[in-house]
Amino acid sequence: MQDEDEETQQGRDTKMTTSMTAETQSRIFPKDLLSLGELEPREFTALLDLSDVFKAERKTRKFVRQVPGASLALIFEKPSTRTRVSFEVAMYELGGHAVVLNSHEMQISRGESIQDTARTLSQFCHVIAARVLSHDTLICFSDNASIPVINALSDLYHPCQTLSDVQTIRHFKRNLRGVKVAWIGDGNNVCNSLLIGSALSGMKMTVACPNGYAPLSEALKIAKEKSKDTGAEITVIEDASEAVHGADVVVTDTFVSMGKEEQKAERMKAFLPDYQVNEDLMSKAKPDAIFMHCLPAHRGEEVAQSVIDGSQSVVWEEAQNRLHAQKALLYTLLKRYPRTGSHDKLYR
Repeated sequence: MQDEDEETQQGRDTKMTTSMTAETQSRIFPKDLLSLGELEPREFTALLDLSDVFKAERKTRKFVRQVPGASLALIFEKPSTRTRVSFEVAMYELGGHAVVLNSHEMQISRGESIQDTARTLSQFCHVIAARVLSHDTLICFSDNASIPVINALSDLYHPCQTLSDVQTIRHFKRNLRGVKVAWIGDGNNVCNSLLIGSALSGMKMTVACPNGYAPLSEALKIAKEKSKDTGAEITVIEDASEAVHGADVVVTDTFVSMGKEEQKAERMKAFLPDYQVNEDLMSKAKPDAIFMHCLPAHRGEEVAQSVIDGSQSVVWEEAQNRLHAQKALLYTLLKRYPRTGSHDKLYR
């Protein structure tokens, strides 16, 4: 994979600036990102453009877009590798600081309400990112925090993953409009947000899943509504081979998401062998199709080792893009929603 030249990056930078200017003239960028449904297509594209700018900056180690003094409260109710590291590094490279808060170490574990926690964190920090067991927790944070709230993964959605996924697809496929994406397996939180991201970017996404494991109806509704503006196509079927036929991108995720471990035997029976992404299934996609997985992966379950470690796999580029996409999101929110008071001066 070749690095984009300086002229290309300057073009992307100009495109990003134009896109963000158009967006700010029409409405205020949403305060919170809980599903991706909060965004309009041009706002989603602007974040992708800015992600590419940050990616190029990092290669030169010249971090010119800064939010010095900004603080991120990073809350975890579930384990994390990529999310925690990418958010912490993103804030460091933006000139800010991340405060990592494991829920069992917080007063919330002793009965303090989410409402009071959100109000307290709003006094100290500039933005909250939370990985939670229940999406209702995020909604409560959003309703009570005076600072932006980012979904760092819930049981229903994973919008930050989708930002990096679509950035990755755009890097390899260039024009997103009409790109055919095949999701194979569980219609889980990652799938739900990717449906919305596909709709926002004009892609054709087909989900292949067993009966009873379809994506969230709310996510499908949002995606189909967004598709009216972009010409995207959203389909849910059961046949994995049909979904992958002629696909540009093949995506899967674990069959057993965090919190559903007790369902493993039942899920393995439902998904295997028909929904494993192996060489035979990949052969039905286009010859230049890419394979994606949000990680962590379970080789031999949802994906064969020969696929995830093969030449069509772009999972490491995808993982790296978590940093750039989240940096773009943080920068955008911190520029639009600086805390009131003396901290306002930091962003002017």
